[in-house]
Amino acid sequence: MDRKLKVMVVGGGGRGHAVSEKHEESEHVGSIIVAGGDDFTSYERKKEVISIPCGMRDHVAICNIAEAYRPDFIEFTQDDAVAGGAGDMLREQGFLVLCPSRKASRFEWDKAWARRFMARHHIPAPDFSVFTAQRRAERYLHGLYADEPDAVVFVKAAGLAAGKGSLKAASSKQTMQRIRQVRALGPAGKVFLIERALFGREFSGTIIADGTGEYRVFAYSTDHKRALPFDEGEQTGGTGATSPVPMIASAIATQIDAYLFGNAMDGFSDEGIPYAGALCFNGILVKDDESPTGYMPHCIEGNARHDDPESQVVLPGVQNDYTEMVIAAAIGKLCDITLQHDGLYRVGVVGVSRGYPGDYHAVIGKRVFGLEEVRKKFRGRVRIYGGGLARQDKHWYANGGRLFTVVAEDKDPWRAFETVYAAMARLYIEGNNLFWRHDIGWQDKEFLLARG
Repeated sequence: MDRKLKVMVVGGGGRGHAVSEKHEESEHVGSIIVAGGDDFTSYERKKEVISIPCGMRDHVAICNIAEAYRPDFIEFTQDDAVAGGAGDMLREQGFLVLCPSRKASRFEWDKAWARRFMARHHIPAPDFSVFTAQRRAERYLHGLYADEPDAVVFVKAAGLAAGKGSLKAASSKQTMQRIRQVRALGPAGKVFLIERALFGREFSGTIIADGTGEYRVFAYSTDHKRALPFDEGEQTGGTGATSPVPMIASAIATQIDAYLFGNAMDGFSDEGIPYAGALCFNGILVKDDESPTGYMPHCIEGNARHDDPESQVVLPGVQNDYTEMVIAAAIGKLCDITLQHDGLYRVGVVGVSRGYPGDYHAVIGKRVFGLEEVRKKFRGRVRIYGGGLARQDKHWYANGGRLFTVVAEDKDPWRAFETVYAAMARLYIEGNNLFWRHDIGWQDKEFLLARG
């Protein structure tokens, strides 16, 4: 890699910004194109970073950007772009690409298929039923709640729903309401699942795989999907994240690796589906008296790419040359890579437009204050990743639902919590239109306090 590489990242938001930052750190990279990135993603970077507006379902536009810039390497980070097969198209055109094939990414874009895949390959998961007709679901629920009046379930769209296709319900009436909500998502909810709820400690785990069966595990993290404190309110694309997970010691990590990642990779191999790229499990540790650790990891959901906002707290801790690692994955050479982490604790809080995940359009175009102050005052302790910010006349404006992720890092988790909320307190949108959760990391706090 004597010549400086041009890298293209397909996918914006905080995740795309974080991935582009890892490429920026590589001595091998000279410039980066972020297809779908916002204005903040390319703002005052150390190397040339170009953000290009692009819809992630517009696969022709993605390919046209690649044709125009001729990158040496392309990494996909966004679910619609992966599921649509744009990675396959670019590979056929001769580009070096890290992206699961459309066939492999069915693990995310078809949750009914994914659950059956998990059953075939002994990946622990919730009990589930798949439906295409509402009346059949009504009959199922009538029997379920007749036998178990207190049953808690999740109604899930089988297709992609921007992280908002999983809805909790605790009665037959509420479940039917949730089914109508999922069906209203359009094609994503044409097929839907009803799953029995599992209870325990949720976590996110991501691997990078190279298509030969080799994979490496990133640090574990905790996503916060609900809009309101203590995981109440509506489902969102993610309101914050922390990493690592103090509860996941080596024995539990070994279990997760074996039951989730290992079985999944063996399953793809057995079915003749090479898997190359990021694979994320949103999992849960369920108490199990027969397990040597006292827990059994289960898969709540699988994603065929890095997660958001988990990426913003996981990737900064990777000490490897990230570009070297992902190119090794793209050419089937991960066997030469040992993934290393810096061991710091990170907490990320997502700032959203008031009204998100509902109607936030009244906030679009309103001015965002404090970003420059936070960058200067907390330099070296805080990172800000863009997501939905627009810049005009040297000012920042809201241009989406999830606007940015503020990430604090420290050896001491308590100092990280203190720092991130001190930074958030300096950010606001005119008219008091910035919202964020004040309890990100609450599960880690409870664990740390109990441990003493």
